[in-house]
Amino acid sequence: MVENKFLTLSDYCEYPEAEMKRRASEFYKEMIRRRTVRHFSDRPVDRSVIEDCLRTASTAPSGANQQPWSFIVVSDLTVKRRIREAAEKVEQEFYSKDATKKWVKDLDHLGTVPSKPFLESAPYLIVIFSKLYDYSSTGEKKRHYYVFESVGIATGMLITAIHHAGLVLLTYTPSKMRFLNKILSRPSNEKPFMILVAGYPAGDAVVPAIQKKSLQEIATFI
Repeated sequence: MVENKFLTLSDYCEYPEAEMKRRASEFYKEMIRRRTVRHFSDRPVDRSVIEDCLRTASTAPSGANQQPWSFIVVSDLTVKRRIREAAEKVEQEFYSKDATKKWVKDLDHLGTVPSKPFLESAPYLIVIFSKLYDYSSTGEKKRHYYVFESVGIATGMLITAIHHAGLVLLTYTPSKMRFLNKILSRPSNEKPFMILVAGYPAGDAVVPAIQKKSLQEIATFI
């Protein structure tokens, strides 16, 4: 007997056209409010909120459904301090190199500097790792497909979920990130992808005065 590997699409919900338009428009208005924040309150966030956001990220499509990601959620103050110290060491090196001076200049309008206090002040650091490969139960090396595309999609869904829950976040990618493997005891087949800093904004938080490109600038309909 052949095992049935497929299920009926029972969870799909089709909406009337007017409802589709309303939902699409309202979701855009919700997401256009999302801003990258660098000033966080130390106000605690219920862990269950983060857990549900991670569950949302885990529903992302991935190459061959291999789900090649790991999310390490850091709230421990000592570990956050170690991450900050290591990150700032990397940042000082990055900001001082002649080869990156133009890059640093391009970041001026965003207010980025080598100091990263948000890595300690925010209640949660979600460190995302790409799993380059895995091992089967028999120890055989198992290749993953479209790893970075898959992890990128899951990260985007996580960002959306965190914003939708009512929190703010920062996408943070130090120029060198392998120190995260050591601090967080991650295996060599995992490559750091990004740190998402999540929590409530500080009372005096400000954000850069920037604009997003228009639909006409980013999309072409053929």
